[in-house]
Amino acid sequence: MRKAGWAAAVGISLVLTLMALLVVGTYVAASRLGGAGVGPAVALAPGAVPAQYEKLVRQWGRLCPELNPALLAAQLYQESGWNPDARSPADARGIGQFIPGTWATHGLDANGDGRANVWDPEDAIPSAASYDCALAGYVEDVPGDPTANMLAAYNAGPYAVIKYAGVPPYAETRNYVQRIQSLEDSFAQPLERLSPSKQAAGAINFAQEKLGTPYLWGGDGTPEDGGRFDCSGLTKAAYASVGVELPRVANDQWNTGPHPARDELLPGDLVFFAHDLGDPRSIHHVGIYVGGGYMIDAPYTGAVIRFSPIDSLPDYFGATRPTA
Repeated sequence: MRKAGWAAAVGISLVLTLMALLVVGTYVAASRLGGAGVGPAVALAPGAVPAQYEKLVRQWGRLCPELNPALLAAQLYQESGWNPDARSPADARGIGQFIPGTWATHGLDANGDGRANVWDPEDAIPSAASYDCALAGYVEDVPGDPTANMLAAYNAGPYAVIKYAGVPPYAETRNYVQRIQSLEDSFAQPLERLSPSKQAAGAINFAQEKLGTPYLWGGDGTPEDGGRFDCSGLTKAAYASVGVELPRVANDQWNTGPHPARDELLPGDLVFFAHDLGDPRSIHHVGIYVGGGYMIDAPYTGAVIRFSPIDSLPDYFGATRPTA
């Protein structure tokens, strides 16, 4: 959380007023321990959140109207990638990336063990939601999207949002807000049957043209790699060929769109396999679904890009329908 420095821009009396309001807002929010169900009823997609954090995200993601569980999940993923031991060069700490000064004021002992511990997700996840809602309350009179303003305040501080009457013109803050709001869909349970990606056919065509190509761990299909791929290198290149940019590694590709159920799979969906079926961070393989229970994948060293049944691997995790 990059909030340091915003108070220096205002007078001492305004700083004290802002701090008082934020502290009050935090403890008003904290009084609704476990979430009072005031936020939108957005359900998390199965497997979108590591299993040990799912209950916390569901409960605390409904703490105020500007927040929902999918948005909170996207924010935590953006902040730390679900790493409770994350520490940034700016000394932002834990799964919620609190700097020490912010934690000292807004950290909660949410699990009631007598200590507000920034390294403990049982404290840090509720504290992130509570701080979000406190900020939302402070910037509620600012024009524009209340959720975007809340996220901007989390990143740049509430004074910057008030000063600029909305998301401030800082590249980091605008990217932060856009990234989290885009990621939200990848954590949400779809309310309607998902439409197929317009780019799916092109991605499949690219992958089909690579059938028989030898596997190369870390391969991106470049001339330096001899045109060879690993599993996520193939899926990334297939979707890049139709203008959809995916992250490089499989467990990050999981968060690139909504998650259709197994019986809703359509050609072009990415299908994932994981060591731990409760934790998307343990995803180890990805392929492109082509229909009929089959995928195209780059499997392992010594093999070639192939058609293979999804059920040829025992640890199917789920699917993602990539979005531009």
